[in-house]
Amino acid sequence: MTPMDINAIFTHNTALYDSVYGCYREECFHELLAFERKRNERSGRPFLVMMLDFTNIHDLKVRHEAVQAVMNALSVHTRATDIKGWYWGDKVLGVIMTEMQIVEKNTLQEKILKHLQTALSQEWLNGMRISFHQYPDDGKMIQMVDGPSCFTFYPDVARQKKAKINRHRIKRIIDVIGSIVAIVIFSPFFILIPIGIKLTSRGPVLFRQARAGQHGVSFIFLKFRSMYVNNDQDVHREFVQNFIAQKPTGEDLDGKSGKVVYKITKDKRITPFGHFLRKTSLDELPQFFNVLKGEMSLVGPRPPIQYELEKYDSWHWRRIMELKPGITGLWQVMGRSSTTFDDMVRLDLKYVMNWSLWLDLAILFKTPRAVISGKGAY
Repeated sequence: MTPMDINAIFTHNTALYDSVYGCYREECFHELLAFERKRNERSGRPFLVMMLDFTNIHDLKVRHEAVQAVMNALSVHTRATDIKGWYWGDKVLGVIMTEMQIVEKNTLQEKILKHLQTALSQEWLNGMRISFHQYPDDGKMIQMVDGPSCFTFYPDVARQKKAKINRHRIKRIIDVIGSIVAIVIFSPFFILIPIGIKLTSRGPVLFRQARAGQHGVSFIFLKFRSMYVNNDQDVHREFVQNFIAQKPTGEDLDGKSGKVVYKITKDKRITPFGHFLRKTSLDELPQFFNVLKGEMSLVGPRPPIQYELEKYDSWHWRRIMELKPGITGLWQVMGRSSTTFDDMVRLDLKYVMNWSLWLDLAILFKTPRAVISGKGAY
């Protein structure tokens, strides 16, 4: 369905369309924005969203006049297929401009800004904030330090989060109880493993690394150190790039089966004791503290590293938008190192779309078997 088809269907529905200003109401506009994002994930055709924020215009009469003037001005430099609507209440207006090319985008921005400066009073311009957001944003959609720079494109995620708030609270309660119980049960390992690490190699007991959590917000990911210190990080960076591009190297073979696996199987950076920790997944135990702090969940997608995000396609981003990253997940119990990166993301998205407390319990129940078998662990 094209934007023109959508306009024809919705403009006569007062529940969806604001006839006063000639734009869609908030809920409908959010749906159309999410639809356009999902279409881009399949087609790869970028689009532009212009946001006009009237929040600082506090006088309702003045705001009404400003919005009407803006809508009249936009009618000159926007196409019939562009979608206009309220992004947030009656304070932030959005315009979706589909299938934009880079050159066209830059030219259009200049034309619109120049026209608005001519058509609007200085008072209105001083009270407004105008911004442009492109999807996808050249692989820089999410900044790990400050969180998502273009969360603009995920209003459906925020709405779904509000709708499922009670279930998320229960999930959080289970995470807190589960992490405390796990820390108590595995407390002997929190004593024995550090001793083993110190006896077999120099360096700290814990490995700390910045990872992207939910919405791309950065947190410090914890593991027991399984590698020698001061090793070459480019080895893993190159592997990740090949993994995402689905280009396994000749060394990524299982020594027993000879099948291709998507893991570094002969990593000289790992200590002898580290091999044991990884094979048994005991190196993951400190992540229960990440769960206790609320940075992770017991079940969820694995948290990516910054240089992974740089190689993501637009449809990959959703795996870190809707739920917190987890210690275990659908990928760990169903695929692990035997799946491609795209298949791993599909499993994560399947978990996101079908998430329930019962699914979490089922995955937690299957995790010990996956750990004991050691399948896919290197």
